Amino acid sequence: MAGRGTLGSGPDEPKPTGFVLTSGDASGGKFGNAQFAPAAAGLGCDGGNLSPRLAWSGAPAGTRSYAITMLDLDAPTGSGFWHWVMADLPASVQSLATNAAATPPAGALAVRNDAGVTGYGGICPPSGSSHRYELTVHAIAVENLAQMLPPQPSPALVGFVIRGNSLGKATLTVTGSR
Repeated sequence: MAGRGTLGSGPDEPKPTGFVLTSGDASGGKFGNAQFAPAAAGLGCDGGNLSPRLAWSGAPAGTRSYAITMLDLDAPTGSGFWHWVMADLPASVQSLATNAAATPPAGALAVRNDAGVTGYGGICPPSGSSHRYELTVHAIAVENLAQMLPPQPSPALVGFVIRGNSLGKATLTVTGSR
């Protein structure tokens, strides 16, 4: 069974009806495979570091591009941990295959994650614990967020620009453990 998210919008974002994000790589709301963990991060995880497969539908009218974010809600940082931020996905894109972060669609902006690596950074919670990972697809009102950003922006700055240009979002929260 594929994981399925519910609509979630911030207080100043429109709340579109029917905008849904799913992942065929999240069964029962969980990442059940080590393939999503980093290959060599010095944290004891040994996976393929593959970004999860995603699909979305029901984006609001006027969507000109999409952004994808993946935030570890339980990272002991006080502000979460950004595993994946990608923006400027063309409006014609409605899905990403497993490991799409390795070769993003033409025109997409791959952003440095909180591990300091551009692209996807796999999940690796402490041994014996489970973390929640919030995957979000953002419907964006402009085609090019990169022109509003400095070179090598932080994930937080990209999130700020995403929010300021968002028509709505669909969120899927999954758990991962080891």
